[in-house]
Amino acid sequence: MTAWLGWIPALPLFSSLVLLLVGGRIGHRLVTLLGVGSVLGSGLLSGMLIVDFVAAEGAAVTIRLLPWFSSPGLSVSFGLYFDGLSAVMLGVITGVGLLIHLYSAAYMAGDEGYARFFGYLNLFVGAMLLLVLADDFLLLYLGWEGVGLCSFLLIGFWYKEPGNGYAARKAFVVTRVGDIALAAALLIMIQQFGTLHIQTVIERAQLQWLGTDWSFWVALLLLGGAVGKSAQLPLQTWLPDAMAGPTPVSALIHAATMVTAGVYLIARTQGLFLLSPQVMELVALIGALTLFLAACSALVQHDLKRVLAYSTISQIGYMFFALGAGAFSAAIFHLMTHAFFKALLFLAAGQVILSLHHEQDLRRMGGLLRRLPFSALCFAIGCAALAALPLTSGFYSKDAILLQAYGLHGGSLAWWLALAGAGITALYSLRLFLKLFFGEAVTEPRPDMRPTLVVPLVLLCLLALLGALIPQPLEAVFVPLAVIEVPAAVHGAILVMPWLGLATGALLWRHGSGLRQRWSDSALARSWRAGWGFDALYDGLLVRPLLLLARLNRKDLADQPVQFLAWLSMRGHAWLSIAQNGRLRRYAAGIALGAVLVLTVVTL
Repeated sequence: MTAWLGWIPALPLFSSLVLLLVGGRIGHRLVTLLGVGSVLGSGLLSGMLIVDFVAAEGAAVTIRLLPWFSSPGLSVSFGLYFDGLSAVMLGVITGVGLLIHLYSAAYMAGDEGYARFFGYLNLFVGAMLLLVLADDFLLLYLGWEGVGLCSFLLIGFWYKEPGNGYAARKAFVVTRVGDIALAAALLIMIQQFGTLHIQTVIERAQLQWLGTDWSFWVALLLLGGAVGKSAQLPLQTWLPDAMAGPTPVSALIHAATMVTAGVYLIARTQGLFLLSPQVMELVALIGALTLFLAACSALVQHDLKRVLAYSTISQIGYMFFALGAGAFSAAIFHLMTHAFFKALLFLAAGQVILSLHHEQDLRRMGGLLRRLPFSALCFAIGCAALAALPLTSGFYSKDAILLQAYGLHGGSLAWWLALAGAGITALYSLRLFLKLFFGEAVTEPRPDMRPTLVVPLVLLCLLALLGALIPQPLEAVFVPLAVIEVPAAVHGAILVMPWLGLATGALLWRHGSGLRQRWSDSALARSWRAGWGFDALYDGLLVRPLLLLARLNRKDLADQPVQFLAWLSMRGHAWLSIAQNGRLRRYAAGIALGAVLVLTVVTL
């Protein structure tokens, strides 16, 4: 069955090539067939491969496809690596990705860039599959950059709006910072080991880097790449603005592709991170700070999709917190359940936005419970899973993170931030649900629910509720944590915190309208709404000084020699053109003068 492994990324990549080259000249149905069918094919192959792998309790498999290039000291080939971690990622990318593609077929119908949209979407999935299946860091980096390119193309899909182009450029530039850090890590690996084969690098690092600083610097650079792709502190600013793209794009970025790449990178290279406890501490601290700050920002947003964007940053923060604590299995478990309920929330949000004539401002929504009952049900399930309420998938994965992280971080600032984040998550989830479906109706919705929109949402509802039952073959991938007995009071606090958030939200909604308005207008709420001022900080520290330097250095000294040559050529042409005046008397005089000069020189 593993012989089919190469077809899993190849199908969407090939479909993308066809759609981008000739998609505008083929019919709507054929575009849909190629766009959705290619991901369906990858999903079926992934499913059969995973079932076969789990049933056989198989070991990791490496497939070498073909040589890539060879140079003195470095030889790279196209190869794929499949193990339990790859299996979970394949299930998430192709499974959730397929539902998003199916939804997109209805959501984007009638758009003039329909074929281009599916071309980009297929390329996004293909690049992500290549990333998670690569057995070599260079191939992983190829998929990594492909994911970044696709996010740029899809965020700016409706490129005629200047704001969309700005958001796409911002995402591209900010994530490049992390990409440079990752590239630097790869260069160090080449210099140290002469190979980029992932398993070989990890094995040699565990033998040669013990007691050296190389493990620290490489792990730190890998972390830099991960925080950029997964929108963690201090590179989280691109994700809230990435909502400019179509809603299915947001669902794909947040649930199955881009933001999960950083989590996957750390999990895949755990052998390098475990050599550097300082960096592991830093990963946990970054995750805890990010989840808390982003949860506070989600609490005060007025835009529906920005609430979900900050929620994603916060939930990815939980995964980083778990990775830093060594709870790798719990992090990947939460990655999977988060993909289910976050895709559900985004696609349900897309349905609400469509019904409200593309309205996204929560202040102009409300009273939709009876008008959009199916969307209300989807949001209720998605918000419950996001808030980690019992009997939802989010409850089991977040519970696992807080319990397993307690062994290393119990009582630390990071752990308390993670616990507080659970309460704030429940609070903003309830606020979002109440704002949408209760209170006075402001905008009259258009009841429109096509079957192609309903089917993906129903399946995602089931996954958001029951997804935690899906087994994950990760026992052979990660080093198991030592069993730590958690005090009953701690376990109780973890269970109570979401309910505390819900109770606070219900009280404020029922009795605190004046208090809510004063709070919304306060300086602190405005700061949280602006993402704690990180955009303004970077604008003041980096963007404006660089623009000023560019203006001051407009006449760059390095350009002067080139510009002098251009000026000299222009002046020389002007001088010589004087001779081309068409007067025979002057031509004859010139010839005579030249002849005299030649004879004079010859005579002398």
